Amino acid sequence: MGFKSDIEIAQETKAKDIREIADKIGLLEDDIELYGKYKAKIDYNVLDRIEDKKGKLILTTAINPTPAGEGKTTTSIGLADAFTKLGKNVITALREPSMGPVFGIKGGAAGGGYAQVIPMEDINLHFTGDMHAIGAANNLLAAMLDNHIYQGNQLNINPKRITWRRCVDMNDRQLRNIVDGLGKKIDGVTREDGFDITVASEVMATFCLSNNISELKENLGDIVVAYSYDGKAVTARDLQANGAMAAILKDALKPNLVQTLEGTPAIIHGGPFANIAHGCNSVIATKMAMHMSDYVVTEAGFGADLGAEKFLDIKCRIADIKPDAVVIVATVRALKYNGGVAKDQLDSENLEALEKGIPNLLKHIENITKVYNLPAVVAINRFPLDTEAELKFIEEKCNELGVNVALSEVWAKGGEGGIDLANEVIKLIENGENNFRYCYEENMTIKEKLDAIAKNIYGADGVDYSSDAEKQIKEIEDLGFGKLPICVAKTQYSLSDDQSKLGRPTGFRINVRDLKISAGAGFIVALTGAIMKMPGLSKKPAAQRIDVDKTGKISGLF
Repeated sequence: MGFKSDIEIAQETKAKDIREIADKIGLLEDDIELYGKYKAKIDYNVLDRIEDKKGKLILTTAINPTPAGEGKTTTSIGLADAFTKLGKNVITALREPSMGPVFGIKGGAAGGGYAQVIPMEDINLHFTGDMHAIGAANNLLAAMLDNHIYQGNQLNINPKRITWRRCVDMNDRQLRNIVDGLGKKIDGVTREDGFDITVASEVMATFCLSNNISELKENLGDIVVAYSYDGKAVTARDLQANGAMAAILKDALKPNLVQTLEGTPAIIHGGPFANIAHGCNSVIATKMAMHMSDYVVTEAGFGADLGAEKFLDIKCRIADIKPDAVVIVATVRALKYNGGVAKDQLDSENLEALEKGIPNLLKHIENITKVYNLPAVVAINRFPLDTEAELKFIEEKCNELGVNVALSEVWAKGGEGGIDLANEVIKLIENGENNFRYCYEENMTIKEKLDAIAKNIYGADGVDYSSDAEKQIKEIEDLGFGKLPICVAKTQYSLSDDQSKLGRPTGFRINVRDLKISAGAGFIVALTGAIMKMPGLSKKPAAQRIDVDKTGKISGLF
């Protein structure tokens, strides 16, 4: 008998009324706005009403992703369910999926098997409309920018130096580079333009790193959209756009409350890409979860070299929070893939390949425990054909670094399959050394920060810069933005900026080709390698297998 699909498992589960979930974490009926029976938005003003519990923050991260799968979100959800089974007051705080990857290669992003958040169809598609609101705010700013130029260009904007792009929440390579304003004079000024995917928009990053609506409005005003002919930065505030943008985002800023298959409260809010932006859910959602529970399980996108680095160096710095423990997710299959085994050969025991691939995991452990000084546990997301010898080998290697390993079987068993992991995490929180520090300090120069990330986190020998990047660094520092944290846009598939370099590569350098100020979000984006802000669809996109029947029941969604 075959396994049930994620969507079949989710659709067979009887969800609790969302008001029951809200009551579990101390929310009153007036604190929530219902979106049907199983979704609600939480009024952000509850942060002023409810006494802060200061829940222990658990960050889930992983090794570099592979086609073999890691299961980071699944582990986060299953771990939260395990805490519930142990009688703990817990909330999981996760990112919202983007529809681009849902219809592309990746498929759904609401967990898997018996560790999912529901209603998974809604969460993976329109949810409560947050993505659309962020896209609308982004595109309002683009419209006001082009209208300003058309109406006389009082700010003396140089059309060749417009940095703001339009966005859409879809993988659509056709829109990466376009020419708009064609037609008659009344149709606008003709210029080169382009689209990013919504989750790569600076509005998304700004939204996720703002503590309240007033701060969001101010931060949106700081967004640099272009430069004048005399080199002055032009902002959304200069265009008088940030008030209207904040008005569009007023309801989207309220975190979304849903539940796991086992009825554990889940707050899902915000979703910046981790290989392009900072890859974490919103600050307001994380703080709200910490406000209302004793334990919070959250995640950061992709491997620890991207999501966790940005969570720790950007989000923790801006939000003034720190994790109490870190879970690093790995699979035997993914480590064998890192050791050079083809995808169709991963089911066979291969200790030699495991030995070649495990340095990837060990590097991520070192980053968390030695660079950031945080207590960590490795969660092995167990697959049915993993052998005892393979599991023992991983455990021994991790123990040599002073880190324990727990098997996670949440995909097959739900919260019950995560109890060993939950007990390890509790032990870490109660007994582990936590002398958290950042990878770099704010007062370093841009190049010093990039050097610290490249050498300490990726294991590179150093950083090389294009001639454009050299000019941009000087301009960014001259404009007074040099003290901002760095958000590196890099491939997720390798510790290096070359996705073909698996395992733990050495003897490489990071190539920075472009830098951009994200002043609204409060960081500088450094683009490396061939990273793009608008993905394309694959030859056989997931959209081809997604369908809906006459009753409105969706199928094929992972």
